[in-house]
Amino acid sequence: MDFPQEFDVIVVGGGHAGCEAAFAAARRGASTLLLTMNLDTIAKMSCNPAIGGIGKGHMVREIDALGGEMGKVIDRTGIQFRMLNATKGPAVWAPRAQADKVAYQTEMKHRLEKEPNLHILQGTIEAFEVKNGQFEAVLTQEGIRYRGKTVILSSGTFMRGLLHIGETNFPGGRAGDKPSTGLSPCLERHGIKLGRLKTGTPPRVNKRTIDFRQAEEQPPEEGVHFSYDREEFTRLPQISCWITYTSAETKALIQANLHKSAIYSGKVQSIGPRYCPSIEDKIVRFADKERHQIFLEPEGLNTEEVYVNGISSSLPFDVQIEMIHSIPALQNAQIMRPAYAIEYDYVLSGQIGPTLQAKNIEGLYLAGQINGTTGYEEAAAQGLIAGINAAGKVLEKPPFVLGRHEAYIGVMIDDLITKPLDEPYRMFTSRAEHRLLLRQDNADLRLRGYGYELGLIDEARHLKTEAKRTLIESETERFRHVFKQIRGKGASLAQLLCRPENTYASMMAEFSEIEDHGTDINFQIELGLKYAGYIDRQNQDIAKFSQVELLRIPVGFDFQKIVGLRNEAKEKLSHFTPQTVGQASRISGVSPADIQVLMIGLKHAHS
Repeated sequence: MDFPQEFDVIVVGGGHAGCEAAFAAARRGASTLLLTMNLDTIAKMSCNPAIGGIGKGHMVREIDALGGEMGKVIDRTGIQFRMLNATKGPAVWAPRAQADKVAYQTEMKHRLEKEPNLHILQGTIEAFEVKNGQFEAVLTQEGIRYRGKTVILSSGTFMRGLLHIGETNFPGGRAGDKPSTGLSPCLERHGIKLGRLKTGTPPRVNKRTIDFRQAEEQPPEEGVHFSYDREEFTRLPQISCWITYTSAETKALIQANLHKSAIYSGKVQSIGPRYCPSIEDKIVRFADKERHQIFLEPEGLNTEEVYVNGISSSLPFDVQIEMIHSIPALQNAQIMRPAYAIEYDYVLSGQIGPTLQAKNIEGLYLAGQINGTTGYEEAAAQGLIAGINAAGKVLEKPPFVLGRHEAYIGVMIDDLITKPLDEPYRMFTSRAEHRLLLRQDNADLRLRGYGYELGLIDEARHLKTEAKRTLIESETERFRHVFKQIRGKGASLAQLLCRPENTYASMMAEFSEIEDHGTDINFQIELGLKYAGYIDRQNQDIAKFSQVELLRIPVGFDFQKIVGLRNEAKEKLSHFTPQTVGQASRISGVSPADIQVLMIGLKHAHS
């Protein structure tokens, strides 16, 4: 049967990408349907019950600045907050929060249910229809046809998902959930090329059976938050996590049983995340290390389950038990859920554009692990951008694309559309060329204006941000023009603040004319002055390269006709079809000399 209503945007999948996509599309004014296999697993934390971290925390603050929900939800449901890298430079400071995983998914689901313009239904997608190169409808296992003008596929690890525990393997989207079997063949029928990736998860153990005397306590920190919109609520009770280590016995046990691991026995052929390896990978790749760090992370306030972060595995269950018991703090620990690896389909690089729309099907958008990424934060950021652009397409608004110099979200999407992925993509601060500008503390100043223009941020929040910006700028100027006599020598407040021994707080205690504007604004003034030279240099670099970076390549441009361009460059450019010269310059296999030839070819084409 045909569902009686046609939607502007259909979002397939209720994971972290799907949630942000649905919010963004609905808030732009598009009639939106969120269609998910199970309403009870919306925003489920399939792996680590945590949000944020290096690079990831930056993106959560960017999602919030643009009008997304992840930051607000983790602020309400977090049970331990910390600022990582706080002893290093501010560019790499990163908020992270342990979540009560059930509270997180419940809070997110309830927010979706209350959202105007959003219809939520349970259903399993079997296929989608395309007519004359344009998306038309999705078909479900339940026999219902949903018509839409655009669709966002955010299927996570469900497409032909296959779970591995030792020699045993079985279909599943994750432990306890069925896989999606119809979507992959449908994508292939419509010319989308797929590959296989792998990820994994560690065991969960019963907290009552952990010997915390043999672990190091990691207490929570005060004052860490994700959202710029400080909603009124009482923060959940804050608890500690714990650190322990594998032992020499652990190493010997894994080495003796590598042949039983699905990863090393040949059962798993696909590649897993390099920066979040299984314990088997760690033992092989870092053979000289005698022990590896493990984090014991509670999964919630109302459960005894503890996530054993650091020993993701696909070893048989009996070996997993021995492995757990070889760890001093876990000698008597009871496993509640075994570790497993999962293989799944993803869309090979080069088939989506910067708005996350598929190149060969109008109205088809892809977001999350289907694009080869790993992590809740990477997925949510893509969902937000896909939702903004799918709704924008229907509403005849211009595409929304963030530059690499504007946001980590821009860095990630640019990487996804210009680089071939042979492993799951994870965001790190090291991926950004201008990371001093893309700090987690200034995402509102960078991006909230966009959120307002897109209709995702209301006027009151926008005006609050602009007032903050004006105050920071005026106070920064005042610091440069107010002079003090120190030991007979004149120096501006700015020069004094730039001295390594001084902070805004210490200066405020010494000089009465320095006002307390609150921690956030004080920090922005101090940071802007202390790092002014570096920030100016990065802004000059951006301005210098912007003309080349933004030089447009016409749609349908024939790279094969450029005289003097190497064959490899022609092949790569034709495959990835970059929209700007900047994108072209970051494609693997395209050299600086190729870019010079390309620019000459573009000049001739325009003349």
